[in-house]
Amino acid sequence: MRSIQGNPWAVLAALCLGFFMTLLDLTIVNIAIPDMIRRLGAAADEVLWVVNVYTLALAVLIITAGRLGDLYGQRRLFLIGVAAFTTASVLCGLAPGAWWLIAARTVQGVGAAVMMPQTMALLVRVFPPERRGTAMGVWGAVAGLATVAGPTLGGLLVTAFDWRFIFFVNIPFGAIALVLGAVLITPDPKPERRPRFDPSGVALATGALGLLAFALVEGERFGWGTVYGPISIPLLFALSAVLFAALIVQQRARQGRDPLVPFGLFADRNFSLMSLNAALVSVAMIGHSLLFTIYLQSALGMTALAAGLTMAPMSVLSMVAAPVLGRWVDRLGGKFLLMGGFALFCVGLGWLLLSARPDSRWWEFVLPLALMGLAVASVFGPMNQLAMYRVDPRMAGAASGVLNTLRQLGSVLGGAVVGALMQASLAANTVREARTAADALPPEDREAFIRAVEPEHGAGVELGGPAPPTPPEGMSGAAADRLAELAGQVFSHAFTDTFREVGWVAVGAMAAGLVATAFSRNMRGPQGRPSPARTQRPSQD
Repeated sequence: MRSIQGNPWAVLAALCLGFFMTLLDLTIVNIAIPDMIRRLGAAADEVLWVVNVYTLALAVLIITAGRLGDLYGQRRLFLIGVAAFTTASVLCGLAPGAWWLIAARTVQGVGAAVMMPQTMALLVRVFPPERRGTAMGVWGAVAGLATVAGPTLGGLLVTAFDWRFIFFVNIPFGAIALVLGAVLITPDPKPERRPRFDPSGVALATGALGLLAFALVEGERFGWGTVYGPISIPLLFALSAVLFAALIVQQRARQGRDPLVPFGLFADRNFSLMSLNAALVSVAMIGHSLLFTIYLQSALGMTALAAGLTMAPMSVLSMVAAPVLGRWVDRLGGKFLLMGGFALFCVGLGWLLLSARPDSRWWEFVLPLALMGLAVASVFGPMNQLAMYRVDPRMAGAASGVLNTLRQLGSVLGGAVVGALMQASLAANTVREARTAADALPPEDREAFIRAVEPEHGAGVELGGPAPPTPPEGMSGAAADRLAELAGQVFSHAFTDTFREVGWVAVGAMAAGLVATAFSRNMRGPQGRPSPARTQRPSQD
């Protein structure tokens, strides 16, 4: 049964607008952190929570929201999510202080979590499997564009206005998505029977995901040790594992009675492999974006706008190529295009890492970023097409919830792993570079200089580079300037080496996705489409 009325491509536009906003706000805020700290007079930890609380809300609530869409209507949940997200964006932009902003970002994250899984589930209803490749190509283009366009758009808005406009920009998108969704999507059909909510599953999933996401997000800041009193990061990981085990047992007993996670989804090999790929792609995208943004601004000294424009070729090519490649998926299937996308991303990012220097110019990155943009266009659409091809529309919300939850956990994991490795690598590289640079100083000043420029554990890396070390008392102005110049050179060389070392984590994640895809089945045309009766265990060819 199809509950969507009107032009499906217009419906897709409404869904993509909503989806674009949720992903854009994962990356657009990072580039505005220095401006927030300065204009709000907020501490760095407070502003970091502006980023983290949104990530946590998404990671924790998406899987529940996806299943709620199956049970109570995807149209209803989509419109509620868009309205909540857009309203919260207004409140974020009007925030007079850090804690107001954190609270509004929490509501924004809840709205995004409610909205995000409905977009893919409604897309599954609108387009049959044999036409879904093109639609998934457009949807994938939006995913890729939003992921990599955040720094570009954020840099432009922060440079031209201030940090508040990174939230105000959501208002027209949200308003249009809300109107289009209300007009084009007919009311959800009444279910044949009253659905049963799974409160125990929701509680276990929320607790397990919340503890895991918090431990990953905050682990580096607490040195992977004690958080407060007897509570430690290892304890949070252990408690999360216990709750996940309890969730599996509880869900196994609940199969056949509207479970939160229908296990039948994983009977399809493609869905299982693409779920893994969703996490791997997010690890790569977030890991690369985090490192490259800091490299451009902190090591090369670019402004936020210049850094955003440098990354623009990746966004533009991804946006242009994805719909075209989506049509190929309908004709040829997505497996081999997806494998090519993974391979192309590895080549492009490897090229970028090998060519990065402390004095690189923006034009040196155009070709590798263009390759990566083409790779992104070849990944998101085919990956989701393979994952959702045989999913019964009645389980589309649950399937979308699982995929988007794993995608979000991949983002959190990528940020945590890359952040931890970045801190360790930067500390070692800074000491090495400082010892080399210290040879230009008097012997009595060398050790003090090395200690002054070494980054503190868990302090993070500020965009624009660290503050210059405090010169010793009595030092002349010329000598102090020389000290600051040496410190800048040390950081630039050290972080360039860090980027070149840690960036291979993203390459490895994409290479793992290539291997996983090799074991998938190619899908194209109407064959393999599940019949309405197959709701729990999709058959396999």
